[in-house]
Amino acid sequence: MSLYAIGDLHLAFGSEIKAPMQLMGKVWIDHEKKFKENCARELTDADTLVLVGDHSWGRNLEECALDLEYIMALPGRKILLRGNHDMFWDAKKTAQLNERFAGKLEFLQNNYYAYGDYALVGTKGYCYEGKDTIEHAEMLVERELERLRISFEAAKADGFRKYIMFLHYPPTNIFERNSGFTKMAEKYGAEQVIYAHCHGEQRFHDSIRGKKRGIRYSLVSGDCLRWHPMKVLD
Repeated sequence: MSLYAIGDLHLAFGSEIKAPMQLMGKVWIDHEKKFKENCARELTDADTLVLVGDHSWGRNLEECALDLEYIMALPGRKILLRGNHDMFWDAKKTAQLNERFAGKLEFLQNNYYAYGDYALVGTKGYCYEGKDTIEHAEMLVERELERLRISFEAAKADGFRKYIMFLHYPPTNIFERNSGFTKMAEKYGAEQVIYAHCHGEQRFHDSIRGKKRGIRYSLVSGDCLRWHPMKVLD
């Protein structure tokens, strides 16, 4: 039994997108096929796969139905985190998603999931990328920090003391060395912080990678991993 993670599948089996992902580089050509084959070779039904956001281009559950079926057909237990492109997922209706897909998919938002003696906690996150005002970005960061705190506190209340923290956005932007997300990881003693969102080699080092203040930070965007899920824990 092992824990794996990857993000940014950007599936579009049932929806149209303005620009095909292949325009972002050769690594995106037939990426759905590559990932499915890699999972079949590398994962078993005893494993857990955390998908760290941007699952589908579908704007609603109808448009992303085929994408979610693709994910459900992958080996093992699947836990999904919300990404910035996951329009089908209303953060206020996560409980309904968990009810609808019970036994097939698990949605991580304002809750946590157990993996052995670890609690898997997380939220979408946010960082300033120059696309909005600093004031608006700060508001979004505070909202996501509160959601992350709820996730940690729920796990803590149930007796967990070991945590793996998941974000879709990187924990820091290119101007930061620390952030509210890194501070929260340190406060609760998270052993690892796993994130995605950063596409293209020019962006693979936009945030923290490797060990910092006792926490291991890992980027798991699909193109960075060449569509091989990263093993987080045995």
